[in-house]
Amino acid sequence: MIDPQAITHTPAFVLEYEALQNNLRLIKGLQEELDVSFLFALKGFAMHAVFPELASCAHGATASSLNEALLASPYFAEVHAYAPVYQMREFEAIARIASHITFNSLSQYEKHRKEVSHASVGLRVNPLYSTVSTALYDPCSPGSRLGLLPEDLKTLPEGIEGLHVHNLCESGAQDTASTLASLEQHYGHLLDGLVWLNLGGGHLVTRKGYDLDLFRETILAFKQRHPNLTLYFEPGAAFVWETGYLVTTVLDVVKNRGYTTLMLDTSFAAHMPDCLEMPYAPNVVGATVGESGIRLGGCSCLAGDWVGSYTFGGEPKVGDRLVLLDMMHYTMVKTTMFNGIALPDIGIMQEGKYRIVKSFGFDDYQRRLS
Repeated sequence: MIDPQAITHTPAFVLEYEALQNNLRLIKGLQEELDVSFLFALKGFAMHAVFPELASCAHGATASSLNEALLASPYFAEVHAYAPVYQMREFEAIARIASHITFNSLSQYEKHRKEVSHASVGLRVNPLYSTVSTALYDPCSPGSRLGLLPEDLKTLPEGIEGLHVHNLCESGAQDTASTLASLEQHYGHLLDGLVWLNLGGGHLVTRKGYDLDLFRETILAFKQRHPNLTLYFEPGAAFVWETGYLVTTVLDVVKNRGYTTLMLDTSFAAHMPDCLEMPYAPNVVGATVGESGIRLGGCSCLAGDWVGSYTFGGEPKVGDRLVLLDMMHYTMVKTTMFNGIALPDIGIMQEGKYRIVKSFGFDDYQRRLS
């Protein structure tokens, strides 16, 4: 049971330690059973207080910038790097850290290849299989800037040892199977000349109801067809799916011609931007999401900083605390200090005891600006 009163200050991101360990056990079991490697993607979750636990399970980490590579390298045995375009002032340092480097285009490869000394090099390709209905999150949308097309890659350039695809987002096992089928259709002539294949993120293997049997069958069949390929997966959400929440306090209740909005001490725009970008309304303990009901309002001055409509057993009052579920992935890594709003605390709930691992204040805001 979640006890929001146990949280010292709000708002706060709270990791449930035991739930994290459950996810890690499942992923570790899949790696051992299927002889594949799961990489931990920092872009989705970068709470380094639990990097030792993640590193005990993940084969390595994936970084999209020098900052992510520097954060990952002390903890993870391997750091794989991919960026849509590499910053010139960062690439030399990334190349020293990374064991694997993937380029988004042939021109990027040609530009930087001489700077790579020890890393295994790959190219990102577009598998031409789209699964994401929201264009903002769809790497295979028409005109996508992410990855090479089949007509761009008739043969493997000298020095290329791997291919990387990423087209899934919180997807099921059938989408993995369909992605591999499309990949073999468009790039099959290249696969047996590779050392590795990175199937990217979006494989939500820890979600309840995920078809693990189909996932196993799909991967084992693919490995039989391509026995010499090392397979990598790099989920951003699966490691921390449903492993934590955000606790917030109701500061005011605003009523406007039939609309009721609970004004919170957190902000969707600043602390949970995916809620507005996707958009989606997060699940809240003790409430259901419906067509009409109570809105949750953020504390920023952005007019659209609200989500919902929610139905509660009884209307929450000023001072009540709400628990927004599944708030570990793509939350802390995307927060801003818009309006100067302080960032939520970051804490861990372990064996029924809560501890704060990071708090933020004026110094953090001041350091971000000149």
